[in-house]
Amino acid sequence: MRKVGVATTPLDYGKCPRWLFERMKRLGRSIALCIIEEFGEREFLRRISDPVWFQSLGCVMGFDWNSSGLTVTTLGALKAGLFDIQDKIGVYICGGKKVSRETPKEIETYGVSRGFSFFKKLIKASKMTAKVDSCLIQDGYQLYHHNFLFTKSGEWAVIQQGMDVETQTARRYHWLGDEKKEFIEEPHSGIISQIKKTPLNLTSKKSRENRQISLLQATQEPKTFLKHIQLISQKETSLVKQKRLPGFVEMELEDKEFHFHPVQREKFDLKRLRKIIEKIHFLQPKNFEELLAIEGVGQKTLRALSLVAEVIYGASPSFEDPARYSFAHGGKDGTPYPVDRLTYDKTIEILEKGIKKAKISLKEKESAQKRLMRILENGL
Repeated sequence: MRKVGVATTPLDYGKCPRWLFERMKRLGRSIALCIIEEFGEREFLRRISDPVWFQSLGCVMGFDWNSSGLTVTTLGALKAGLFDIQDKIGVYICGGKKVSRETPKEIETYGVSRGFSFFKKLIKASKMTAKVDSCLIQDGYQLYHHNFLFTKSGEWAVIQQGMDVETQTARRYHWLGDEKKEFIEEPHSGIISQIKKTPLNLTSKKSRENRQISLLQATQEPKTFLKHIQLISQKETSLVKQKRLPGFVEMELEDKEFHFHPVQREKFDLKRLRKIIEKIHFLQPKNFEELLAIEGVGQKTLRALSLVAEVIYGASPSFEDPARYSFAHGGKDGTPYPVDRLTYDKTIEILEKGIKKAKISLKEKESAQKRLMRILENGL
């Protein structure tokens, strides 16, 4: 059973004060060491990939609970705090806000210098997670932050964040994976957001048929696809009496049926689209993941393929928002869901143990413990 809730994450500007950041580094380092020593590297990644636990960690470390900067600053503090002991603990942190695009190079540097034979798979994972969240979930949030964490065993986690300037909010995407990770169908460990939308969600199981037909259009019949998208793009064009294809149902569409369709009136650059479709046809991707990985295949190409698959062939994609977590452990009145006591108690246990082991002053420990209890008592 999935737990659905709402998280307030307004965009925040400015910088974290140096005095606070230095303390966040020390406390974050100690908490991470505690978890890794007690439970191992995999468990640390698992907790980092849990949006609720990660939010709790950022709050305990002292950052604003409802700020988009919590993501950037918490991960920046962890990266800086663990940098000199990464080989000892077996966990490496790459990327960040200003260096997101440098993440593959960082992974390669670690891979070559440490002799990790799997580093190319990690680079693929970094690129694919970014492309999935920017292209397959078209929710209006532009990615601006990407952190990639991995272990000596090749397990990895990704935390990336997007912004919506219009609503002044942020949305955070969490991943947990290994060498066998699937990237396309419902791959996230969690997504948190303040605002629920109706995005084109091609990661949903409900979009499976739409993805399959989109792939077939580009690899087997690009001329037919280009003809269809041109027809759909023309104003006042009737789609009745289209040629019936084996296995597909003919559709008669009325304007009201697609009145709220997010791409109904979009103008596609047909010349550019033709080049991309011909490139896909030439490369012949074997599956949707390979299609997505092709350079030049972005939001508009996928929207065009998805639209034709829906309008012409009747394979509707999902428009359900995949954001499903709140920043709370639940509430006593069952809002947004009943308190998960096991998770609640485990969170307290782990964070309190990390605070007690932290090499900071007694006053700072007491302050962190008070923040922890205040956060948990108020449900964040």
